[in-house]
Amino acid sequence: MKRSMDLDMTEGSPIKLILLFSLPILFGNIFQQFYNVMDTAIVGNVLGDDALAAVGATSPFFSLVTSLAYGATNGFSMILARYYGAKDEEGFKKALFMTYALSVLISVVLTVLALLGIEPLLRLLGTPDSIMKDAVSYLKIAFAGLIVTVSYNMFAGIMRAVGNSVMPLVFLVIASVVNVVLDVWFVAGLHLGVGGAALATVLAQLLSVAASLWYILTKCADLRIHKCHMVFEKKIVKDLLATAFSMAMMLAVVSIGTVALQSAVNSFDKEVIAAHTAARKMDELFMIVFSTFSVTASTYASQNYGAGRIDRIKEGILDTFMLGFIWSTVGVVTAFFAGPFLAHAITGSENPVVIDTAVKYIRINFPFFYFLVPLLVLRSTLQGLNRRMIPVIGSIIELVGKFLVAAYLAPKLGYLGVCISEPVIWIVCMCLVMWDFYTHIVKKNTAFADKIET
Repeated sequence: MKRSMDLDMTEGSPIKLILLFSLPILFGNIFQQFYNVMDTAIVGNVLGDDALAAVGATSPFFSLVTSLAYGATNGFSMILARYYGAKDEEGFKKALFMTYALSVLISVVLTVLALLGIEPLLRLLGTPDSIMKDAVSYLKIAFAGLIVTVSYNMFAGIMRAVGNSVMPLVFLVIASVVNVVLDVWFVAGLHLGVGGAALATVLAQLLSVAASLWYILTKCADLRIHKCHMVFEKKIVKDLLATAFSMAMMLAVVSIGTVALQSAVNSFDKEVIAAHTAARKMDELFMIVFSTFSVTASTYASQNYGAGRIDRIKEGILDTFMLGFIWSTVGVVTAFFAGPFLAHAITGSENPVVIDTAVKYIRINFPFFYFLVPLLVLRSTLQGLNRRMIPVIGSIIELVGKFLVAAYLAPKLGYLGVCISEPVIWIVCMCLVMWDFYTHIVKKNTAFADKIET
């Protein structure tokens, strides 16, 4: 099953494998975030603060829906990685067939539900009437293209399951260039408003989907299925659905919490909404590295789970922590020395309230990255080891915390309450996942009792 760009993460130096696998994902995540940053920067510079606020107000809702899709496809990828690590080719291809089928179903369901829920949820979030029209326009186009988003995440997850993180990067690099060109053309040239920015992103992602499909059909015979693999095998379907549901719920619950937090932000004036939009974009730019390590940890743990290599999982986690802490230091230094420059570059605003508020957020938030690293890495690792409940419980704690912020902290402390909410939640959830990992993996190793049978 192995090609030159596939990594068998069950053999060799863990830190070398983690870096080799992580770097293409990191660059891919940067280009994917580049889509969003270009949307924000072009909308802010061309259309102004009101349009920027409209895009920002939609962000948590869109993240909620895409988190469900990404979580499900990432869950599928974990199961595929286990079969790959166990060297079970027949099981791998049967799971691959069900991954295709279930991904199509997820796309259809999410698209219908998302389109029906746009205006009611935006109203529930208290989105100002002055930006409601632009917010609805942006989401209608973005949600109409959900099948594109799901398809790309599915193909990328399949390739990552076998250790190939290079080709998804190649396809995203090409698509990112197209996205920039279309953004400028649709928004500044054709004057399509915020809807033009959403359309540019969908079309650019469609290109990456087409490229991924071409690659699998023409270059990857081992990733193609045949009639004999198109069977409904109860154990495989159960594993796929259980892991997909757990991952989707974990990420969706986190996103619901972000929606609740956005409702608190929407209670402030348009300057604060615009500032928070810029601050979250800066936050996301740095957190893509942590997200990269999280995805790497899930694949690394899943492959070694399939192979029964407990010792390698522990060693790999420690190596991933070290890399995450180095990047946390870079983030803290940047927040304190380059914060105002980044805020202005993203928003295009000269308003000192917008700039100062955005900088305030990142200078409070970024120092707590040192707690976020073990939370994200261990949360994904536990999912890969069939320890599904604790990561979901941690996400529920995060959800409750953000609702409390929206209901109590923000009204009493103002925007400061929003700024301190996530750091407090990260610390609590980190303690929970560290306890579970130590108790059931480091100390007892009981999580491997039900390893895949080959």
